[in-house]
Amino acid sequence: MPLDLSGAHIEAFIEMLSAERGAANNTLAAYQRDLDDFRDFLTDRGVAADAASTVDITAYLAELGKRGFAASSQSRRLSALRQFYRFLYAEGMREDDPTGVIDAPKKAHPLPKTLSVADVDKLLDRASLEAGEAGPGQFERKRMSALLETLYASGMRVSELVSLPAAALKPNQRFLTIRGKGNKERAVPLSLRAHEALMAFNALRKARSEGSDDDNPHLFASRGADGHLSRQVFARDLKGLAARAGLKTTAISPHVLRHAFASHLLQNGADLRAVQEMLGHSDISTTQIYTHVLEERLRELVEMHHPLAKDAKKRE
Repeated sequence: MPLDLSGAHIEAFIEMLSAERGAANNTLAAYQRDLDDFRDFLTDRGVAADAASTVDITAYLAELGKRGFAASSQSRRLSALRQFYRFLYAEGMREDDPTGVIDAPKKAHPLPKTLSVADVDKLLDRASLEAGEAGPGQFERKRMSALLETLYASGMRVSELVSLPAAALKPNQRFLTIRGKGNKERAVPLSLRAHEALMAFNALRKARSEGSDDDNPHLFASRGADGHLSRQVFARDLKGLAARAGLKTTAISPHVLRHAFASHLLQNGADLRAVQEMLGHSDISTTQIYTHVLEERLRELVEMHHPLAKDAKKRE
């Protein structure tokens, strides 16, 4: 192995950052740690840092992944290496930049939070039970039941739900025509339970406003600035309901129910394009956050039906 001057080159690079770019001490210390760690990794491979190849750098990033570094942390390390090798190239210490063809590690897209079918059933059943109780607060209880049943049956956006016009609800139609993002209209289906909950709430709403001058066009009307129930109030009341249903409140929000709608449809064989339409996504790539559900379902189908998978289970 030729004489390793990489330590001196790293020191020269750090001095340049301090003198020419005025980097703060904390920044300089971070660069030093990153480059020293990289140099230690290469020492085990018998390679000097200033002679490292693209393969060596890619191997280092893979090692960081094995150590549990997030994609963002790996990208920061790669950024330090890029600057180091550009410095070596600019100073004539190298004839190439081995980081030039390396892409930054892709950040993992977190999977949307969702609920199990059993947890959704608990939530809906509790809302239905409370809606049937007479006495003070029944209007709000029936409203919550209607909101939940509709949200889980349709998967519409929370903003679309709370701002529904009363005219959108028809006694003999099991769907709603709503106006979503970009002012686009789409039809969303309603389950029988959702339709019945909406009709029951609407009847109470009409009885309550009979004889008044209230001409508010919203189904879930409010005296607030928007004229309809706010998302924040809905989310707050939903957490209260979840607590009464014995569910963990931190895992529940109106948006989580929209995710549950999509996930449960796909689990039961729905087409991704159909789910895209119902969610109102203009681009299928947005809906593809749910492909983990399809992949899991495909794995289960293979394990259940493929002859080789069956044989493997018999041998266990």
